[in-house]
Amino acid sequence: MYTFDSPEFASLARFLTSLAIGLLIGLERERNPSAKAGLRTFTLVAMAGTLGALLSEKSGAPWLLGAGLLIMGCMMVAAYARDGDKEDPGTTTIAAVVVCYGLGALVWYDYTQLAVTLGILTTILLYFKTEMRGVSQRLSRLDLVSILQFAVLSFVILPVLPNQSFGPYEVLNPHHIWWMVVLISGLSLAGYAALRIVGQRRGALLTGLFGGIASSTATTLAFSRHCRADPALVGTAVLVILLANWMVLIRLGIIVAVVAPTLLSELVPILGGAALAGMAVFYLLIWRRLEARAETPTLEIKNPTEIRAALTFGLLYAAILLASAWLSNLVGSQGVYDVAMVSGLTDVDAITLSSLRLLAIGTLTQHQAATAILLALLANIVFKTGLTLAIGGTRLASLALPGFASVATGAVIGWLFV
Repeated sequence: MYTFDSPEFASLARFLTSLAIGLLIGLERERNPSAKAGLRTFTLVAMAGTLGALLSEKSGAPWLLGAGLLIMGCMMVAAYARDGDKEDPGTTTIAAVVVCYGLGALVWYDYTQLAVTLGILTTILLYFKTEMRGVSQRLSRLDLVSILQFAVLSFVILPVLPNQSFGPYEVLNPHHIWWMVVLISGLSLAGYAALRIVGQRRGALLTGLFGGIASSTATTLAFSRHCRADPALVGTAVLVILLANWMVLIRLGIIVAVVAPTLLSELVPILGGAALAGMAVFYLLIWRRLEARAETPTLEIKNPTEIRAALTFGLLYAAILLASAWLSNLVGSQGVYDVAMVSGLTDVDAITLSSLRLLAIGTLTQHQAATAILLALLANIVFKTGLTLAIGGTRLASLALPGFASVATGAVIGWLFV
């Protein structure tokens, strides 16, 4: 008779978890006519993994678990070899069986949450075979190079950099600086990859959103040029430019949430006010009045993870960090505000990260850091407005101005309530 606190009940609960994992993976494989393992097989394999781990632990013979894995793998290889289907060698199903057996073992060793998570991810990988194949076919050699370069930035360079502060005011930490490079490169790569995978033929909406994640400045510049070359594209250009710059607010929110979540209480009113005001004006005055009838032009954005681009951003971030610390020591927070207004003209990310770093080491208060980010955002809006006027012409600038102004006004009003 099982009781809830008995060892037997705990063991039964683990086997039931394995059964659920096997059912989940097996349910997906059951849909594949060429798979030699389905619902029942994967359920039994998962429970066999748990049973193998139990026997290995209780008998003091750890080789039993490995022997069970070998038996399962050999059985699946033999099943496909006997069938002789050369079009589908069944390597995916064999690999899934091996993984399923291992997940069953993880459940016994009390890694239940990990096993369940991996089981769900395994099922997702198996289910979205067609979509993933389509994604891989859309990737060019440059796209693969981008992914590899980001891997180098994240997993080769970052771990070897010293996590120690150097230089004047102890603000230059190589590991921290490069971690910020990885963060910004990762966000930019996400937008860049989305544009490459989803494509820009889906319209101005996706181009603006993903272009803003990749680079709002590049998007604004590109569509201002398109509008100059073809005035009929003004509707499309306004939509894309305003959406791209609205995404800057989301991007800043993500950066702050990752680097300094404690500052969110100060920044949410600023970014939230800007986002709400910008979206309201965008919808009422622009979206309902303008339609992107023309085909969306191609948006060319350089690979954001190139080593040269990463080094440039790292040096810019370090320079702004050092200048902010120096001016803060010299004239107080006013010095940081001056740097924010100047550097924010072309890059909001660098001054935002610099302000967060100074906040972390106690040079700035939360309110001062939020104010510096606000000033950088306002300076960037002024710069983008001037960019649309100088390159896109007066019509583009006049149509984009209400959107830019509403974002700036919403941000200032939000700051007043902080």
